[in-house]
Amino acid sequence: MNNFEEALAKYIGLDSLAKIQGVKIGIAGAGGLGSNCAFNLVRSGFKHITIVDYDNIEFSNLNRQFYFLDQVGKTKVLALKENLLRINPNIDITAVCAKIISENIHSFFDDCDIIVEAFDRVEFKKLIIEAYLSSPKLLVAASGLAGWGNSDKITVKKINTTFYLVGDDISEVSANCPPMSPRVNITAAKQADIVLEWVLGKTS
Repeated sequence: MNNFEEALAKYIGLDSLAKIQGVKIGIAGAGGLGSNCAFNLVRSGFKHITIVDYDNIEFSNLNRQFYFLDQVGKTKVLALKENLLRINPNIDITAVCAKIISENIHSFFDDCDIIVEAFDRVEFKKLIIEAYLSSPKLLVAASGLAGWGNSDKITVKKINTTFYLVGDDISEVSANCPPMSPRVNITAAKQADIVLEWVLGKTS
């Protein structure tokens, strides 16, 4: 146990930390949702994570994603792994630079206990949800998080016993409704909080 984990255990206890560290999480997408959800999960003690994305970092990502100016041009998953290791150097991260398609999705996430859907594009969201909606794994997805203001409209909806949806179901990205850091971060944090609640239970 390193210094970070010892400090975290003082807040949540060794038993809770052990529960958290016994779980493996798959994150589909390393953009605004995925990168910010990932750092919340790592700060909460999770240490077994698979992250899959095929994009590189662009300047336009820096307004809302967990990357820095000197990382522009780098592969997102590798840069995210680098940033997360700065929080806890003992985490076990599998960073996969690949496009998720129906033929490979199960090879990435079937060994995960929990899957976070963190894509921008509807077709990829649909792919993740259809693949794992009927599985016993916890699936946490998002829809409707663009723009600014009305952040109380970003809510958590329990679709069934293992599928949760975060967002307002309305505010999709468009020319008049750009993705901005506050609402993206709120949504990502809510996704991470659902995962934490799932593992530790409702009582704190």
